Amino acid sequence: MKNPATFEEAVSRLEAIVAKMESGGEDLDKTVASFEEGRKLVAFCNEKLAAIERKVEILSRAPDGSLKTGPFAEEPGAAE
Repeated sequence: MKNPATFEEAVSRLEAIVAKMESGGEDLDKTVASFEEGRKLVAFCNEKLAAIERKVEILSRAPDGSLKTGPFAEEPGAAE
């Protein structure tokens, strides 16, 4: 398995692994290998999400350094 370049690639590969495992068409060794690959992809996705969360927190800091919390505001004029 090559490392995914993006979060989206990792999620796409995970979806393919889940579909393959759900179909039950693989032997036990291949299923275990797919499971191991899936665990690595989940770890990759978790790392990416944690990094994004840290960025959002940095961008959400108030001028006084305190962290503003709350829902993201929708862009003005966004379609409902």
